Amino acid sequence: MKKVNLFKKGMMLVPALDLKAQYLSIKEEIDRKIFEIVSSQQFILGQEVEEFEKEITNFCETKYAVGVSSGSDALLISLMALGVQEGDIVATTPFTFFATAGTVARLRATPVFCDIDPKTYNLSPEKLEELLKKRRKNNQKSEIKIVIPVHLYGQSSDMSAILSLSEEYEFKVLSDAAQAIGADYPGEERVWRVCSLGKASIISFYPSKNLGAYGDGGMVVTNDSELSEKLKMLRVHGARNKYFYELIGGNFRLDALQAAILRVKLKYLEGWIKARQEKALLYEQMLIHSGLVERELIIPPVSVYKNRGVKNYHTFHQYVIRARERDKLHGFLRQNGIGAEIYYPLPLHLQPCFSYLGYKQGSFPEAEKAAREVLALPIYPELSIVQQEYVISKIIEFYKECCDFI
Repeated sequence: MKKVNLFKKGMMLVPALDLKAQYLSIKEEIDRKIFEIVSSQQFILGQEVEEFEKEITNFCETKYAVGVSSGSDALLISLMALGVQEGDIVATTPFTFFATAGTVARLRATPVFCDIDPKTYNLSPEKLEELLKKRRKNNQKSEIKIVIPVHLYGQSSDMSAILSLSEEYEFKVLSDAAQAIGADYPGEERVWRVCSLGKASIISFYPSKNLGAYGDGGMVVTNDSELSEKLKMLRVHGARNKYFYELIGGNFRLDALQAAILRVKLKYLEGWIKARQEKALLYEQMLIHSGLVERELIIPPVSVYKNRGVKNYHTFHQYVIRARERDKLHGFLRQNGIGAEIYYPLPLHLQPCFSYLGYKQGSFPEAEKAAREVLALPIYPELSIVQQEYVISKIIEFYKECCDFI
């Protein structure tokens, strides 16, 4: 493998994500599509949204898709459609973006947490089963109504195990696939698109996502026709026909401009995922070659489905390592022009707004440990080999100077 250059002279800027580079690669198509929408003066729902929903169902291998205003709203409207209300119990991971549990609390339901698998950072089926058994043993009145597995960083949760538990304990599975559009999961009989599993899945089109809009946007995908119709009503204040309201919904619409932009970008998504996988593999090779992995100073992400015949075993929305002296390394990299990020520095059960749930430090040790160690390195299809070499060289430099690594 090519030797890592140390770039001792000068500083290179390596942003966490370079959306300008992506835009320039498809500029002509994007500009033309934006001009079409502006010229039409049709901005709310309409044909562009309908066509995008059809294309998403094909991509995600589901029967229905409902475009909404953001990934967070996709979670909220899904919980509403599934009948979640005050007093209901919804289980999820504490190691995720706030909206996963925030939307539960917003409906005055109660989020309960389960610890994560330390390899994948996703909800641990074993810990979920422990929680379910404990609640049943204690004869707690409220059964868990919904479980939200989060396919964090772009890798599927263990859906076979979670779906098996859903049958035994009679809860519905709502997948948070905000970071995992295009990710696959190897089932017993075939490989599934992870978004097609469970009662419904939500997707985020926040600009930084692998399929990002030019503003906010989201989607709910499902194979349930009744749920799909309910979602469509809820996104327009609860009306099936204009000004006649069957439900109390909200303004959760995906606008035509975002749908049109996303339709252009969707054509490139498979190629972008492949490029991210290639960048991730190169990072892994360089980290191993550096000697840092052997000394357990840096641990590359684990792709648990990589050797199981799954093409999109991981979409690498983020390339997340574990690092000793993480905060110091983070600061050093940023001082050297590298846009490393921390997703996420404090688990949800320790956030002040969830203190009423009664969790304490030590309640979920794996999530807490991950929050102290994880660091996302820049990754995107346009990232160059030279930029990756620079990132790794600065990591090596940090450990040589700060941690007596030789």
